Amino acid sequence: MANTTGDLEPTHYPARRAATVALHYLNTRHGSPHMVFGLQQVHKASAEDVAAGGRNYSLDFSVTASPGGSPGPALRCSADVLFPRTEQHTPPDVQLRCEALQEINSTAEDEAFYQKYIAPDSAVSAQDLPDSYGNMSEEMQPFWRLGRVAASFIMLRESSENTELNMVQVANVTQQESSEKQLMLDYVVLLHDLPSQEITQWKLLASWSPDRGVRVLHTEWQPRCPHATKPPN
Repeated sequence: MANTTGDLEPTHYPARRAATVALHYLNTRHGSPHMVFGLQQVHKASAEDVAAGGRNYSLDFSVTASPGGSPGPALRCSADVLFPRTEQHTPPDVQLRCEALQEINSTAEDEAFYQKYIAPDSAVSAQDLPDSYGNMSEEMQPFWRLGRVAASFIMLRESSENTELNMVQVANVTQQESSEKQLMLDYVVLLHDLPSQEITQWKLLASWSPDRGVRVLHTEWQPRCPHATKPPN
């Protein structure tokens, strides 16, 4: 695939792909059961080859925030996304800045969610979030958001110049016994790569608490056909 240097058309694939990587990074740092970010628009983008071996994208874009699970304000962000050129796949490096990020939060909702589900008798289990009709109960939405944030760690790690990854569904989520005052959740998530139209399935174990945020403790790529032997990258 030929890659253009210099200014990029903001609405075209190379700019959007790099901005999606920055979005994954943002969600790994600031996502929670009641806060997830979505890409709204790329305003400016440029790309250049770097001497160390790789390609750097400079971006000006806006994201939507959902504090409390409701549509929230748009935030203006800028980022540098470096895709290293190495023999083995190396995750992109992201430097991100967002205006007014500290002014939005979901602290109260997240704390209430934590107190409800950290209880010893809590044992949530659900499948197909959302279902094939796009439906999802309000009670399960925080678990979907946690899955989206946890999946962002995988999508950030697996992204390259030729991918554009998004989570399409939490296929399964099962709450495990809490450990060290952390909610422990087993997920199976489905990820969609737009250029190849490939859907991959990943199993992951995530922990979360209001003070420590989301951590992904284990990931495992699961082949969806008997002939698949390794992840796409």
